[in-house]
Amino acid sequence: MSKPFKILGIQQIAIGGPDKAKLRNLWVDIFGLTVKSTFVSERENVDEDICALGQGAAAVEVDLMQPLDIDKKPAVHATPLNHVGLWVDDLPKAVEWMSANGVRFAPGGIRKGAAGYDITFIHPKSNDEFPIGGEGVLIELVQAPVEVIKALS
Repeated sequence: MSKPFKILGIQQIAIGGPDKAKLRNLWVDIFGLTVKSTFVSERENVDEDICALGQGAAAVEVDLMQPLDIDKKPAVHATPLNHVGLWVDDLPKAVEWMSANGVRFAPGGIRKGAAGYDITFIHPKSNDEFPIGGEGVLIELVQAPVEVIKALS
């Protein structure tokens, strides 16, 4: 089956917990990751530190997330491994092709993500209309910038 896009590699993993300080203690203080930036969104109910593991095009983003309000949704802490992000070379073509082939996407469409790249999410569950989902895992597709496409293609 010919595809008009290519998945290039892992862009990120997102880890949620009720207390971001505990996540930072392990991932930053113990493992030595660098905090690149922070992102706070009331709409997404998240306060996150965006960390880096590795360097250059092969670097993986590790997002450490806690909810702004533990009683609201989305509950970014309820599943400790919140989602996995994959670099894709042509996000619009990937979404179009995957949708036509039964992949269910989460509401929201393609939009700017916390790190500034265009993103969208594959829904963790399938349904009758779209029989392919993440089988319990939320999967983020991330538009790779030119330098990542060149390095990972």
